[in-house]
Amino acid sequence: MKRMDYQFYINGTIKLGVGFGIVSLLARWVTGNTILSSPETLIKYGLTGGIGYSLMGAIALILFGFLAKRIRERFHDHETIGDVLRQRLTPAGYWYMISILLLTSLDSLFVQAMGAGILLHMLFPVPIFAGMSIFLLFCFFIGGIGGMQRLHQLAGVNVTLIFAAVIVIPVYFYIQEGVYPVYEGIKLYHPYLLYIKNTDAFWFIFTAILIGFGQVIIDRATWQRVFIIQKEKVRMTFTLAGLIWATIPLALSSLLMIIIFGRSYNTIYSLLFELVDKIQSTILIILFILFCFSAISSAISAELHATTTLIVKNMLELVRTLTNKEKWNYTYILSGMICVLLLAIVSILTPNPLELLFFFGNIYVSMIVPMVYVILGKKTLPSIIPFASLIGATAGYASLPVVENLMAIWISFAISGLICFIYFIYKSFLYRSI
Repeated sequence: MKRMDYQFYINGTIKLGVGFGIVSLLARWVTGNTILSSPETLIKYGLTGGIGYSLMGAIALILFGFLAKRIRERFHDHETIGDVLRQRLTPAGYWYMISILLLTSLDSLFVQAMGAGILLHMLFPVPIFAGMSIFLLFCFFIGGIGGMQRLHQLAGVNVTLIFAAVIVIPVYFYIQEGVYPVYEGIKLYHPYLLYIKNTDAFWFIFTAILIGFGQVIIDRATWQRVFIIQKEKVRMTFTLAGLIWATIPLALSSLLMIIIFGRSYNTIYSLLFELVDKIQSTILIILFILFCFSAISSAISAELHATTTLIVKNMLELVRTLTNKEKWNYTYILSGMICVLLLAIVSILTPNPLELLFFFGNIYVSMIVPMVYVILGKKTLPSIIPFASLIGATAGYASLPVVENLMAIWISFAISGLICFIYFIYKSFLYRSI
């Protein structure tokens, strides 16, 4: 494959085995949301919530691994999620699903960029606009211009920094402080963290797992990796990636417990700043900062690459046939426009990452059953299947004034799934009658 061929931008040049497939998935899924939502989950739901947050990503990746094997068997000639949707849906259903994918892509990019903005504000005495400009320029060169090959080259470095931080820093602190004093300090000042019979925490765990699976099953970057991981190793790769991912939120939770034991705190996000202040070792401070920005930059770069690929290959090229040069030019332009848009939004808005995750959770969970239908079904699906997610998500949002956010998410999932189930029963009955 020639380096200037657009296929090179989409897929890179190699098929991934188990080891590098895991590295690539971790580089995609250890994100700013992981770093910023872990402390909020721990404080709000205690240790049970922290464990639940780690299960969210782990179970989502493991479950998708079973579907990934089926995807490779049935759609082995495809490259993106858009290619599969085009084969399986009617034009109306296809363009609706592509619109949802584009919306969730921008949401994912915004969450990561917002995480970078929060960390820049806490760690460095520079204006957010200036810091984010440099950060997004780096992501533009990696994900927007470099493509999959460049993402592969940096994935190993990113994952090495991530695990160096989550292993070395907790060990350093626990050797200094000791495990028992930390436990006693938490028990004295924050006993609610140790309360394991919190029904709200269990409700949060099951809802978070559902949202996590919804995120993975429509994630553009994850689907691209499905098609470049060796077919016979795809399920094992996702299973191991899920198990390894689960250790990272747990490690972050243990770090936060070291910070707050024996005293109170001001705000949730200030805990990360206090961690840097407490580390003292210059090498470990640098390691923690590199860990944060390595995780966020790899996630943004992967999502930026997948989003521009989706737009160019599955939207623009359907309007008219593009030459190879035009595909590259549109990729550069779109990547730059997205980065400028992110810079403008992050400079103005600072919403809560966990709240944003659950706000879009209605969309994510409403997509689960229709996407399973797309993957496992055998014929072209009518528009009712993809539009079931629209009905489900609308019902979930409409119920928010009456029920809490977590219940609204289950309403979205139930209604979307019920519509697909009714269609399945109808088709089964119709064929039996014939």
